[in-house]
Amino acid sequence: MKKLLLLAVLFIAPLAIMAQEETPKDSIPNGWTRAGNLSLLFNQAAFNHEWTGGGTSNYSGNLSLTYDFNYKHNKLSWNNRLIGEYGLTKNKDDKYSRKTNDRLELNSILGQQIKESNWYYSLFFNFKTQFAKGYEFNEDLNPEDEGYRTETTHILSPAYIQFGPGLLWKKSDNLYVNISPATAKFILVDKDFTTVNEAVPGALDAYNENKYFGVDANKSSRFEFGASLSAYAKFDIMANISAENILNLYSNYFEDPQNVDIDYTFN
Repeated sequence: MKKLLLLAVLFIAPLAIMAQEETPKDSIPNGWTRAGNLSLLFNQAAFNHEWTGGGTSNYSGNLSLTYDFNYKHNKLSWNNRLIGEYGLTKNKDDKYSRKTNDRLELNSILGQQIKESNWYYSLFFNFKTQFAKGYEFNEDLNPEDEGYRTETTHILSPAYIQFGPGLLWKKSDNLYVNISPATAKFILVDKDFTTVNEAVPGALDAYNENKYFGVDANKSSRFEFGASLSAYAKFDIMANISAENILNLYSNYFEDPQNVDIDYTFN
């Protein structure tokens, strides 16, 4: 828990200084506020045989959606964010395109303000998965060979669900930190990826050496209990240009609590 707090302080302190001119939370009107951003990026690179620098012709694309829908009523606040991202790239001579990005995530934090402070009693929820199938490629084989690519993931496998009560420090919708010392975490997977014939000698031991996202053999879910911390900071770099920092930390109380899962995104 101390490690989570230290990382949060190192993350939020410089950003809090940069965000001094944020609109005070008391000036935010009651009711719903909604805002979203949709972006589509496309890139193509072409090389001919005479180009001395070398290179492989390729094209890539990335679609990104962010949608915020927040609610405020007096001392009650409810922040929600939906994130969807998907990207592909394909080289000229490759048979298959490959993913560069794949993310579907919902974040929700409900807070009840404590007196007139920046602190809130909170309850948070996080859901995360992906849109499309993910593959592992065997570069020792040719693309036409069986086994060149093997499906390893798809939508809802894995899927992560976290929720728990805690304390929220919130200066505005653009700067807050949520601490939850009692976080329930579920990892959901397709049982096809964990199926093991235990009658085969050594099969179970082989699986246990490299469990599928930590899920036991012939199971479709895993439960963990630990501490989590999430931080969000958005500030203006210059007119019409802003930057977002999103940090999520998690530590499992019952298995290697000294290891902290870190998920950091900069937009």
